[in-house]
Formats: sequence, C-alpha cells, structure tokens
Amino acid sequence: MLDAKQLGVAILIVVGLTASCTGRAAHAPGRVLPHSYANVPAQWELLDRVREVRAPQAMVASGHPIASEVGARVLRSGGNAVDAAVAVGFALAVVYPRAGNIGGGGFMIIRPSSGEVFALDYREKAPGRASADMFLDSAGRIAETSLIGHLAAGVPGTVAGLAEAHSRFGSLPFEQLIAPAIRLAREGFVVSDRMAAGIESREEDLARFEASRRQFLPGGHPPTPGTLFVQSDLAATLQLIADSGPSGFYTGRTADLIVAEMERGGGLISHEDLATYRPAWRDPVTTTYRGYAVYSMPPASSGGVTLAETLNILEGINPMPPLASTAGVHVLAEAMRRAFIDRNQYLGDPDFVGMPLDRLISKSYATSLRETIDPVRASTTPEFLPQLREGGETTHYSIVDSRGNAVSVSTTINSLYGNKVTVSGAGFLLNNEMDDFTAAPGQPNQFGLIQGEANSIRPGKRMLSAMTPTIVLDREGNLKLLLGSPGGPRIITAVTQVISNIVDHGMTLAEAIAAPRVHHQSLPDRIYYEGSGLRATTIDELRAMGHFVEQRDGSIGSVAAIIRDGANWVGVSDPRGTGSAVGY
Repeated sequence: MLDAKQLGVAILIVVGLTASCTGRAAHAPGRVLPHSYANVPAQWELLDRVREVRAPQAMVASGHPIASEVGARVLRSGGNAVDAAVAVGFALAVVYPRAGNIGGGGFMIIRPSSGEVFALDYREKAPGRASADMFLDSAGRIAETSLIGHLAAGVPGTVAGLAEAHSRFGSLPFEQLIAPAIRLAREGFVVSDRMAAGIESREEDLARFEASRRQFLPGGHPPTPGTLFVQSDLAATLQLIADSGPSGFYTGRTADLIVAEMERGGGLISHEDLATYRPAWRDPVTTTYRGYAVYSMPPASSGGVTLAETLNILEGINPMPPLASTAGVHVLAEAMRRAFIDRNQYLGDPDFVGMPLDRLISKSYATSLRETIDPVRASTTPEFLPQLREGGETTHYSIVDSRGNAVSVSTTINSLYGNKVTVSGAGFLLNNEMDDFTAAPGQPNQFGLIQGEANSIRPGKRMLSAMTPTIVLDREGNLKLLLGSPGGPRIITAVTQVISNIVDHGMTLAEAIAAPRVHHQSLPDRIYYEGSGLRATTIDELRAMGHFVEQRDGSIGSVAAIIRDGANWVGVSDPRGTGSAVGY
C-alpha cells in the first residue's frame, strides 16, 4: 500500500533519481556532435544539458521532479500507469501551480497493454451564462477580461477527468493516489529558483486578487528560494476529493467556494455548471508516419489533427532535408502553415460543430497539399476570412509501467498561473481558458492564433486546444514513444519535430528533444526559431525565399517523453524546462 508518509521529508527538500536509474548527459562538454547536428550552430547548448534516464521496467517523465518521484513510487507500490497518472496530476497541482492544476483541464491518451488506444477529453467548458461577444469592448476589441480575472475562467475538468480515468483503468484506491499531494500541500515543499522567478514575473497580476496575494505573495512579495511553500487551503480541498471523489469538488463546500468567488469577481461559473460537468471519451486521431503508428487527441484538441496533417505532408518528402538546413526549415514551415490554416478554419468542439476530420487526416489530402509547396519559394498564408468556419502554460507527463500500460497526459490552466485568481478558502488557481475561444473572429488571441466561427463562444462548449499528448508504435506494433509538451500552438510543432527527428534523422530521444526547433502557425505569417538555433546564412537564405523569419525570445515547447530502446525505457525531460524522469 502506498502511504503518503513514504514520500518522506527528503522529497520535500530535494529529489534525486532512484538508485536503479542512470541519469547522464547525452553529450559531454567536449561537444562531439552527432552527424544529424551538422547544420546546427556551434553555440547551441541544449545538447550538453539534456539528460536521459534509463530503466528496464517503468518510467515517469514530467515537468517537475517531485511529481515524477510521486508517480514512480506509485508504480513501485504496484499501481499501474493510470494510477501513476492520477497521482502525478494531483501532485503537479501542488508543486507546479503555474500549470499543474485542479482548476483547469486536460487530455489523456491511454494505451493498456492489450493494445487498444483510448482518448479522454476533460477540457474545460464555457459556463452556461457565457455569450459570443462577452469579451468585446465598445470598439469591438478583445478586452483584458479574457485573460485576467474571474470572467476568463471556464468550468474546470481536471478532477472529473482524473477520476474518470481511474474509474475505468485504475487499480489502487483513489484516495491513496491523492495522499502524496495532500501531504505536499499540508507540509510544504521547497521553493525553487524557477518557481520564485515565475511568481515574480506575474507578481503585479497576482497581487490584484486577495487570495492570490495571501498564497503566492507572503509578506507582500514572492516566496524566497529555499523556503517551504505550504498550502493549507489546497490540502483541505484535496482531502475532500480524496474522501468523496469528484463530488467533493463539483458539489458541496468546494463548489460553494468556487461560486462565491465567481460572485465576488463577476465570474459566470454556477453550481449547475459544476454539477453537470462530464469528461468525454473520444476516438483518438490515428495516422501512420513512415510505418510508425501515431495516436493523438481529437477535437476539442486541435493537436492530433494538426499533427497528423503535418506528418502526412512531410511523409511524401524523401529524403527529409537535414535538420536546421534551409531546405529542412522550409519544408517544415510549409507543412505547418498548411495544417494550421485548416486547424484555424475547421476545428472546434465536436459536440457543437461538424468537421471534415477524415479528409483532413487523409494521405490523399496531404498529397494535394504537398503538391502546392514550391521547393524554392515561400507560400503566402491566405487572408483570414472570418465568415469561414473554423497554451501556453501547459504541462505534460508521460508514464509507462512494468506491464506495458502507457499514458500520455497534457493538462493546463492556459497562461502562467491561469487567470491569477485563487479560489478563496479552496487554495487553487482558476484557468483563463475562455481566451482559447474565438472571442472575435479574425483577431489574435494571446498566442497570436487567428481563428474562425467553429471555435466561437457558446454555453457548455469546450474551447479549442493545442494540447497534443501522443503515443507512437513501432513498425511491428509495439509501444515505442510517448510524448507531449506545453507551449500553446507550439505544442503541436514541438511534438512534430521530435517525432521527425527520431524517424527521419535517426536521433536518440535526448538528441531529438535537445535539437533546435522552428514554428509556423499560418498567421502571423512567419517562421519563429529558438535563440541560436539557426545559422545566419540559413536565415538569410530563408528570407531570400520569401519567408519572414523571427527569433523567438522563449522556447518552442518543453517535451517530456519516454522511448523504448532495447531492453530499457529511456525517459527525457526537456532541458528547456525543469522537469525530470524517474524510473526503475
């Protein structure tokens, strides 16, 4: 039996890898680069920083070391991959409040060892009193209320989703899986430099709301690195969920606190919205890429469809040009452009809009799109037509257990620290997922995405997401790869490039994740690249082809992934983030 006390004070202070795991740098500082990195600038440093963890039986890779250790302990105690996914999800709500949550939502791809693949949608929904123009000011512009404050919150789905996955596939008692998170909230964990800096970066907005000030700005300023961060109200909320299941969140005391918070700040979530929320089982998006089977999320996530369409376009390019070369970046950008045009035009909540999904992910459609790519000239994204039909602070974790069950999970509250509103007395942040709707067709949201009517706001509707939890099988049908990422629309392109790096360029998982990335989302019509990820000559050549090329200040995704390599599972958490992999 897993006892929360087994976590011990040690993981509250510092988390190390288990003795049975091997953590190592993929490349020593001598910088002997793999052949596939021939076009990557010499100053690219992530290859020296990436770490891989190898273990023969099971693996957890997540965005936070403590959460990964929690999941690994569940697996060692006899739990399966879904049990571990539940425990990691609740632990992230405590130790990673910038994205981990019980006030947001997510998506889960589950592949039991029997081989069938399941997709669980626990995306947030628009409240019953939401309206299509609720975020427009008198001039028709999108107001700040779509991002900050009570009105930005959709009805949370995380608790219902984790409970639903456990009800269908879990093996250990539900309350046992929440126990580690309760202990972490009640007794505290040590604030990292990254957490303190994240809170400081949003200090002004968090300070606008009383409960957020109390929780995240003790003494009027962000917590100091190295101090204990205790969340007593959150511990009590988690205990109610442990005692009563999802009804301990969607009804009773916690529901009363959420509704009271809404009334205090002008939000819309009602008791009825909470009591009637249900997650949805859906058919996963399925495609193949050069003989590998790829399973990902269908709408209300746009991730699976856009990923499949991009890969299908790339599949007909043989051979793929080298990584970070002019030709390589060009074909990636043109494939991404075409997939995002369709994403923004057609996709939305399947319970509200019809979508031509079979056509969008068909090989024949990809062929027709590929034929429009000029090998020496950039395309132009068509002007957006609003009348056409149609994160990112997310976190991802991947888990495989000793019996071959696999789970790929992405969860989010959208922006860093969501809408910045902590539910008074309940201790958790709410999401600002309402911004992921098309508040005004033709106007960009916080990620620059310009979308259409298929994703317009309607009561009870799920907003479109870019989350892309994905599972890949090898050419023999065996479990090969689990991956996903945070990053809003950049999630999709990050996942695409890691898969391509492995399949097309023969990279190890560590090399594939550390490699520099590019991003194109159709509008704005430009190629974004990371830091020193492209050579100056490559940038000049792309511009000469007609591309607009711009360096992105931050990263493009932060992938957490697991791959099968011979007798071992290999776990890698992106060096762009602060996560870890733990296995045994």
